[in-house]
Amino acid sequence: MRQFGNDTEVDFAIVGTGAGGGTLACKLSEYGFSVVALDAGPYWRPLEDFASDEYHQSKLYWSDERIVDGENPLQLGANNSGRSVGGSTVHFAMVSLRFRPEWFRSRSQLGYGADWPLDWREMWRYYGEVEQSLKISGPVTYPWGPRRPRYPYRAHELNAAALVLARGAEALGIPWTPTPLATLSAPRDLAHPCVYRGMCVIGCSTNAKQSVLVTWLPRALAAGAEIRDLATVGRVEHDQSGRVTGVHYHREGQWQFQRARHVVVAGYAIETPRLLLNSATGRFPDGLANSSGLVGRNLMVQSNQAVWGIMQQEIRSYKAPPSLAITEHWNYTDAGKDFFGGYCYMSQGPLPIVWANTQSAKRGLWGAPLLREMEKYNHQVGLKIVGECLPQERNRVTLTDERDGLGLPIPRVTFSYCDNDRRLIKHSLRFMRHALEAVDAGEIWDETDDTCHLNGTARMGYDPETSVVDADCRSWDIPNLWICDGSVFPTVGGVNPSLTIQALACRTADRIRQLAARGEL
Repeated sequence: MRQFGNDTEVDFAIVGTGAGGGTLACKLSEYGFSVVALDAGPYWRPLEDFASDEYHQSKLYWSDERIVDGENPLQLGANNSGRSVGGSTVHFAMVSLRFRPEWFRSRSQLGYGADWPLDWREMWRYYGEVEQSLKISGPVTYPWGPRRPRYPYRAHELNAAALVLARGAEALGIPWTPTPLATLSAPRDLAHPCVYRGMCVIGCSTNAKQSVLVTWLPRALAAGAEIRDLATVGRVEHDQSGRVTGVHYHREGQWQFQRARHVVVAGYAIETPRLLLNSATGRFPDGLANSSGLVGRNLMVQSNQAVWGIMQQEIRSYKAPPSLAITEHWNYTDAGKDFFGGYCYMSQGPLPIVWANTQSAKRGLWGAPLLREMEKYNHQVGLKIVGECLPQERNRVTLTDERDGLGLPIPRVTFSYCDNDRRLIKHSLRFMRHALEAVDAGEIWDETDDTCHLNGTARMGYDPETSVVDADCRSWDIPNLWICDGSVFPTVGGVNPSLTIQALACRTADRIRQLAARGEL
């Protein structure tokens, strides 16, 4: 790994090394730019540092203090953010899905949300690049959307939980498929395929999971990038002309400054607006890139409700990746809905401690009733959605007067469902219940208040008055300030966002190279 030092002015200082920042660091360094990527988390070595222990692996989650409010305060941590080089992809569930093409023009074509300043056909090419780079394991053909090449690796064998989803979908007359997953179904170089240990969401200790940590970042290092871990960025600096000049970051017990010709903020939907707002100056009193007043606004989560039941036969749903089967029927079908947007649902495989906490927190079980319920663990089965929540300006990230251990303001995260969100959730719970009833599951109950995947807060768009960045993820206000993560999403769709974030990062890198070639960077 090349080391630049703070006195060296690099081409790009990238804040965050997750799906956006890590992918962009790889592509830019391979294009010949000098890159320093900073991350608040450690640089883990999965083979040495990860254990098959839920408590131990909580070290992967971003658990710093945040204040939550609104009508539906969010639970933050394991389900939506990560503190690690590689970001939350180190503990994500590996589900790798493309957006429905119409979602890039949801306002124009479907009547809700906001249009993206992108064409779906262009994004389709970048999806293909990411799928090849991660060697996604998936079905030969995909039942929904435009035709696409087959996935690089074969689909994984279905476990019993996935077969329950398949049977239920067929009973209700809707299509299903093996889930496209970023975990190996065959050897790749020195990495062997998934061994179905089921520890995916607490960090894969065998390197079968194709996270940013083990895919894009090794390429970035080989191309000359520096990855600086345990480095918390607190402010972005700018000069008298209004161009950014670098970042202030805390590492090894002191504040330091990295000079850069360009700064990319890729801290995701809470830390990105937190940094931009905390970088306010006399020239930019409302924070950087915020002439529209939209930095921090339009925070979107995805609904993550579930329906659970008990099967007579053993399921042992924790064996293998948790979401081996999926249906996107309600993403691509608009008839029969009383809501805008869509959702997919997947088979589930919760680990024991998570399952016990779910029973306690969601059903109020404790003591002997909890023990009796846990005895059914090997027979439980579940279906869980990733559902689209609509952008609302009232859902937002702001700064409080309270400070953390580094003296930085603690963010306030405000979230409330809208009526459309509630109708989508109600529809999904009813449909998933019918699916479990169709396979003779018993003791069915609904998990009604879970969320996942934070997006929005620095949306891209066509107009500086109604968006924060343009289609290239470049700030309208400051030409050498970029934002490249899920915060730029105008809408979230009904699928996991990681594939789209990485595709956007690949596109942004290409656009930066083209701008540089024309002398417009």
